[in-house]
Amino acid sequence: MALTRRAPRLGLALGSGSARGWAHIGVLQALREEGVRLDVICGSSIGALVGAAYAGGELERFADWVQGLGLRDVFGFMDFNLSGGMLKGEKLIAFWRRNFADFDIDASPLPFGAVATDLHSGAEVWLRHGSIADAVRASIALPGLFTPVNHTDGRLLVDGGLVNPVPASLARAMGADIVIAVDLNSDILHRHMHPLAVVREPQASVPTDAAPVPGPEPVPEPLVSADWMRRLKFWAPASGEAPPPKPSALDVIMTSVNIMQMRITRSRMAGDPPEVVIAPRLAHLGLLDFHRASEAIAEGRRAAHASLPQLRQFMG
Repeated sequence: MALTRRAPRLGLALGSGSARGWAHIGVLQALREEGVRLDVICGSSIGALVGAAYAGGELERFADWVQGLGLRDVFGFMDFNLSGGMLKGEKLIAFWRRNFADFDIDASPLPFGAVATDLHSGAEVWLRHGSIADAVRASIALPGLFTPVNHTDGRLLVDGGLVNPVPASLARAMGADIVIAVDLNSDILHRHMHPLAVVREPQASVPTDAAPVPGPEPVPEPLVSADWMRRLKFWAPASGEAPPPKPSALDVIMTSVNIMQMRITRSRMAGDPPEVVIAPRLAHLGLLDFHRASEAIAEGRRAAHASLPQLRQFMG
């Protein structure tokens, strides 16, 4: 029996990264403008939020909303809480239900999945059924910031980025033959780094009239990094430069989580590499800079356009 050739199924895995996640909007816009048709979309944390808007056919309306966010609007969604996390997250998800589609994932126009983490067992949880708003709320429940979510099966769920920050494995499990992964944390360690200043060791002067002394072949002059500790602002500020203020407890928690996610992402993608990786350069954005959506979206578009030649090789 002859085998019939079919078009490859294309999946997009949107990664975690807090406010940097608005870059996913730019990625999706650029792919659509280039005629790239997705068959599967999934996300972790902020990637699940943007992915849900796309799966429901509301990306442009969602993009208009996030680009209109100001600092006052961002603070307006903060419903402070005394247990389980700083924020309850109910204001945000209630706004989603009122203004964007909340439908059963099984009825999604585009196959959709979100990743969460079981707080008790540490197991990775794939959310592919039930309310899409509930799935998003569980996937974005960053420990220390949002309270955990009680799932219908009794599990207590938190942010999916703790176990699978860029869920390429979920996209593949949902039937994708070609996986595009969007990694928002690839350059996070560059945020506090300065370029190395390279100098040569000084050479002892030799009189011009001195006879050459026989010896071994000359060894290339070693390259030595000058004052390498100054690369890290946290440790050695330049002379006359005031040391930076100590970060807040929230900054420490969220930055630590993002560094952890970057390391996990590298490990996961090494074991199951996606065909294409889109890596926006977003280290200049703070973790809670949700009011800077236009910058993130523009960088997402740039990174997506840069990846198109690689994608076309797989699409044939």
